[in-house]
Amino acid sequence: MEGWTGVLHLNAEDRKGKTVAKNVYFQGALKVMRPIYHDDSGRACYYLLNPGGGYLDGDRYQMKIGLGENAKLTLTTQGATKVYKTLKSFAYQESEISLAAGSYLEYFPDPLIAYQHAHYKQKNVITMDSSATLLYTDIITPGWSPQGDRFSYKTVQLLNEIYVDGELVVYDHLHLKPSVQNIKGLGFMEGFTHLGSMIVICNQMNSSFLDQVHSKIEGNSFDYKVGLSLLPVSGFTVRVFANLTQDIEKIFSDIHRYISQEWFQAKQYSLRKY
Repeated sequence: MEGWTGVLHLNAEDRKGKTVAKNVYFQGALKVMRPIYHDDSGRACYYLLNPGGGYLDGDRYQMKIGLGENAKLTLTTQGATKVYKTLKSFAYQESEISLAAGSYLEYFPDPLIAYQHAHYKQKNVITMDSSATLLYTDIITPGWSPQGDRFSYKTVQLLNEIYVDGELVVYDHLHLKPSVQNIKGLGFMEGFTHLGSMIVICNQMNSSFLDQVHSKIEGNSFDYKVGLSLLPVSGFTVRVFANLTQDIEKIFSDIHRYISQEWFQAKQYSLRKY
């Protein structure tokens, strides 16, 4: 584990309908709370913690998450990911996630806040069985600076690679570099301040369901743009432009609630930390 600022390894398995940790290891500036069971579904919920409060110059974080057959897990963070100024070397986080047959993972981290002069790279590599289910979201804010300027960070770079039955089906690379991009213009943020992405992969997915999802989220009174696209496998992606974190969270929550009800006949529970 040498060279890592924080390390977290978590493997979970299904035991008679309840998901429990098979092994948990963490070191440095990454920790995980004891699991919470919000209902009687057996799904475990883990909150990821960064005791240091944020990512600093040259920090490197590693997560490895594995779900056994039929294990069901929700992962979220205790608060926003804050990346402070990185004047010498970028902050970096990588995650390796494996999902066995019939497993179910929700990974809903809180928003990313990149401070002035921050340089941040993140890479997620997810390998999953075609019978597994994945729900993943991320939200990027315009960051923070002492003067109140927006998009004053150096770089925010997010890369997602998803493999289903060994085949690459999603390669999603987002690279924002305000100093050389017209970040507010067409093809980038298009006048909005916040960007949200959601990836859903489930073998219950079909094209008619995507139309139903769209009907569930249209008609919000706040200012936003949303795009939905089918994946080459059973799943879809969502991109949302808005001006508040809470607006994107509402859209993602509406989609999550609908999926929970229609596919799993389950109630959505709150992950609020405040």
